[in-house]
Parts: sequence; structure tokens; C-alpha cells
Amino acid sequence: MATGVSGIALGMIETRGLVPAIEAADAMTKAAEVRLVGRQFVGGGYVTVLVRGETGAVNAAVRAGADACERVGDGLVAAHIIARVHSEVEKILPDGEDMGAGSVAAR
Repeated sequence: MATGVSGIALGMIETRGLVPAIEAADAMTKAAEVRLVGRQFVGGGYVTVLVRGETGAVNAAVRAGADACERVGDGLVAAHIIARVHSEVEKILPDGEDMGAGSVAAR
């Protein structure tokens, strides 16, 4: 494994609007053993939801979240997974302990 690379995956779903984001977050956490670690209000109504876990679980969760998001309209903008996040990227990610404090950028 490369220096500074973790074995925990990061899953991201970006939506148009809060309702698809909540639907995606709910589906992701129900579909697989992942931890909801953050959400970012990007602006213009865009919301990104982040989950962490083992790569297989994150893959399943993001697929389920994207499907759920599409069922509530055309809210899905993007879905992406990073299988092994580098330690430099880890520094800017939320830890998931205080989801009520605002955006990822505020941390």
C-alpha cells in the first residue's frame, strides 16, 4: 500500500436539493454498513453527502443512494467513490462527529 493511503473508502453523492440528499443518505445507511460522515451545502441548491466504510460496503451504499435519489426526481448530479483515500485528503474530510454544525468547509 502506498504511503499515506488508508484502507477506508469514501463515497459521495451530489444532489440538486435537500430532499434527494436526505433520500440518498437514508438509502446509503440502510443498504450497507457505512457511516454518514458529512454533508456539504455547495450553493445553488446543491448538496453533497459523504459516507465512509469498507470499499465493498461503500460501493453498495452509493449505488443504493444514487438509485433512491433518482426515484425522487432528477436530483442526482454525481455519485463517486474513492477506494483508498490519501492522508492529505483525509485532513479536509469531516469526521462525522458533529453533523449539525454546518458544512464540511466550516470544519
